[in-house]
Amino acid sequence: MSSVEERRQGTIHTAACMVIGDEVLNGKTQDTNSAYFARFCFTLGLDLRRIEVIPDEEADIVEVVRRLSERYDVVVTSGGIGPTLYKSHDDITYASIAKAFGLKLRLHGETMSLMRALSIPHPSQKEFSWDTPSAALTAKLRMAELPYNEERPQNNEVLFLAEDLWVPISVVNGNVYILPGVPRLFTKLIDSLKKVWLPRLTDPDGKGISRVMISTPLAESQVASYLTDLASRVESRGVKVGSYPRWGRRNNTVTLVGRDRAFIDSLVAEVEKGVEGIRISEEGEDDSSSEDKPKQPASR
Repeated sequence: MSSVEERRQGTIHTAACMVIGDEVLNGKTQDTNSAYFARFCFTLGLDLRRIEVIPDEEADIVEVVRRLSERYDVVVTSGGIGPTLYKSHDDITYASIAKAFGLKLRLHGETMSLMRALSIPHPSQKEFSWDTPSAALTAKLRMAELPYNEERPQNNEVLFLAEDLWVPISVVNGNVYILPGVPRLFTKLIDSLKKVWLPRLTDPDGKGISRVMISTPLAESQVASYLTDLASRVESRGVKVGSYPRWGRRNNTVTLVGRDRAFIDSLVAEVEKGVEGIRISEEGEDDSSSEDKPKQPASR
């Protein structure tokens, strides 16, 4: 079992994303944060191994965050850190993760100061004052109550990476990064993590993972034998072969994914011949005009 410091400073190979919210599970809100994080990881060459969507329930959050923190190098959470009261509403992420790792929620002074300096009260709170006790003030301060260990350096436990945001990234157990679920904030804070994670990657240059796409007019079943053989030949070089039917379109897509771009590029001519296709930079770029599209979905 790794120590907190080992998890905080060690080389990053794998990642997981934990989306917290009843609104995602009941269909009210469409999760876009995990997809954004997946693209972020792909660009950096970080192997995203798990995305889990769970309800606003303490027991679920505790179980999942402990398991993901133990299994993967970094874990990002999305959602459940607003101002509503713990156990009476849905913003329970901080409190639940604190419980998972035996921490207490503590009012974080720098977060409170930045919130006061950078946040703008809602138009409905015209009488709000930071200096006058009120229910609104109490609710706002809940967002500055973070699960951190006072015995550890605070610049390791609470990160402020976006200069124009007061919202912190709380880091728990050395590798759990707690982020808000609001997509505008989530994406900005994820992007800001690049400078923190880049030196810890297997490839510190952050060249990422390469994906080559080849469009083929052949049915998936027609190229299956060739692609199975190809996959067995390139697996030892860390290349994964994928085949994706595009229903209702003339062409399907074959992908080659891996870290060795030169080797992947060397395979293109063979694969183009094997599937009677052409390399494309964006899926669908070689689609026929709408008048030429088949009326029935393409066969697998």
